[in-house]
Amino acid sequence: MIAARTSHLRRRGGHDSGRVTYVELFFDLVFVFAVTQLSHGLLHHLSLAGAVETGLLMMAVWWVWIYTSWITNWLDPERAPVRLLLFVLMAAGLVLSASIPTAFAERGLAFAGAFVFMQVGRSLFMLWALKLHDERNYRNFLRITLWLALSGIFWIAGGFAGSHARLGLWATAIVIEYVMPAAGMWVPGLGRSTTADWNIDGGHLAERCALFIIIALGESVLVTGATFAELPWSVPTIAAFTVTFVGSVAMWAVYFNIGAERASRQIVRSDDPGRLGRSGYTYLHILIVAGIIVSAVADELVLSHPLGHTDLKTLLVTVGAPALYLLGTALFKSLTAPTLPLSHLIGLGLLALVASAGTVASPLVLSAGTSASLVAVAVWEWASLKRRS
Repeated sequence: MIAARTSHLRRRGGHDSGRVTYVELFFDLVFVFAVTQLSHGLLHHLSLAGAVETGLLMMAVWWVWIYTSWITNWLDPERAPVRLLLFVLMAAGLVLSASIPTAFAERGLAFAGAFVFMQVGRSLFMLWALKLHDERNYRNFLRITLWLALSGIFWIAGGFAGSHARLGLWATAIVIEYVMPAAGMWVPGLGRSTTADWNIDGGHLAERCALFIIIALGESVLVTGATFAELPWSVPTIAAFTVTFVGSVAMWAVYFNIGAERASRQIVRSDDPGRLGRSGYTYLHILIVAGIIVSAVADELVLSHPLGHTDLKTLLVTVGAPALYLLGTALFKSLTAPTLPLSHLIGLGLLALVASAGTVASPLVLSAGTSASLVAVAVWEWASLKRRS
């Protein structure tokens, strides 16, 4: 019987049983590279086709990362086999990330192969680790492995196909993987899983996702600093540097001032942490991460041509990035509040006003408007928190 005789599960109940370990942070370094590749890829292919392709690749990267965060929620990364698994996944993740710029060209099979290896290989490891130690979760991963094997057929077929057919095959694979948790991973003969089966440490998952937001925001700061360093330091460039940096700080504040901590407390106290883990962290964080990645593209465009003409592409990414971010954080925060936060709805309204000035304003003025909108949301939330405390 192929199964681990020794339990590799995390011990629950201790004061630090759900802490994020150093090896998990080390694993995340691969995704610093992946986020950089995604933002640079979108910048160099700033078109509708480029946006669709980058969006699909981003969804794949996020799925690999969040699935690994779920399994380290159950498995103890201090155990040697689990650490070895993370190191192997890191190596495959580097291949995946390195393939991103030409995933729809000559490295399609490399991207697909690395992705399927990570998804299916990690699930097979979970079957080995859980078989003798967690029967209910073992059945969950039987379902997960079968679904991932199905989507893997489309990933690999897309790797062999031409670029147009590849997009359709990979989109089918993404739909299969994203529908899977919402459908309870139903498999004939194995039935359906419920979120009550997903016994997770909510604090651990909340911290893991918050750290990924830091990784993504780090890309925005890196773009700002690297681009600013290569440009002549004129008044417009310094102004653009200031505006884009303020926007990054405001994005940090919008997520971390209230939402992150409140959601973490909510999932820790919840009787059904799996439901919040699935809806709030697994799904809704995609919009938040997408907003940050697009924001890094907008920052580079603004820094490179602060007083230039605002074309449609610059308008869409400069206003669309914070709009995606605010929409994602609003939906995320609504899980732990009675309604959508009014501050975020006002912020989206302000962004609509900024967009109306679109092609008349320079990229610098447009970016200043979006950063001011984000600052207004952050200050509104901070003030409301002070009134309640």
